Amino acid sequence: MVRRVLALTPARIALAVLAAIAGLALFGPLLAPQDPLATSDHTLAAASGAHWLGTDYLGRDVLSRLLAGSRVSVLGSLEVAFTALAIGAVPGILSVHLGRAFEWITLRLADTLVALPFLLFAVAVVALLGNGLTQAMLVTGALVSPLFYRVARAATLAVARSPYVEAAVVSGASTGWIVRRHVWAKVLPPIAVALAQTVGVGFVIVSSLTFLGIGVQPPAPTWGGLLASDLGYLSYQPWAPLAPALLIMVTVWACNVLADAVRDVSGEAGRTPAGRAGARPDRRSQAGPAPAAAGGAR
Repeated sequence: MVRRVLALTPARIALAVLAAIAGLALFGPLLAPQDPLATSDHTLAAASGAHWLGTDYLGRDVLSRLLAGSRVSVLGSLEVAFTALAIGAVPGILSVHLGRAFEWITLRLADTLVALPFLLFAVAVVALLGNGLTQAMLVTGALVSPLFYRVARAATLAVARSPYVEAAVVSGASTGWIVRRHVWAKVLPPIAVALAQTVGVGFVIVSSLTFLGIGVQPPAPTWGGLLASDLGYLSYQPWAPLAPALLIMVTVWACNVLADAVRDVSGEAGRTPAGRAGARPDRRSQAGPAPAAAGGAR
């Protein structure tokens, strides 16, 4: 499936964008030309050779703060996605195989988590446990986990009714063996789609929380925090929010494009994706009507 995904041009572009964002998360703080926390007298300065994106209201270099804040945004979104995956996918798969009681309990828990507003719940948890990004992201991941639960459960239900799984159950195979041998390979593509989408949602969640000052305490730089600080000085620097907003938008776009590519490839079930360059028409389907047409001409 990986090769078929890489064969799609939008998927390659999305992966290149995500690789660049990952590079910023790994090396951004090292590449920052100045100290992102250092203030100066050059407040709200325009872009120049010394400050490529200008300075903020405290004279801090905006480019350095963007590079330094990329790690927090990327790690926070990954925490949301993988927490939701761990909490949601495993119970979703097991709910089909562990009986009615486990199924009923997990379904009710999923419905309860869906009903909770994640932003307000994250604010409440941060107020109880302290202002930290990790606990806010773990709670948010738990609230997003019903997406993985429903995706994994739906895919497992489709596989559970297949003849080879029923034959394995009749022959006495354990639930773990059935999941590893038959279920996981069928459930992996839709889970991969949900994971790519959730990473994009995680960027929006992290940016929203840090925009409100939740999870990361100022003056620590974050993309959402930069947006919040720039909004108060739009009359002086109307272009200031463009850089962090563009980074967030491009990252979320790349995650959604990658999710669409994985969905298209897994839906094709091994056939050539529609619109792919180099796809050849079936010659037999074209040559089939020729004898009939020739016979009709006689």
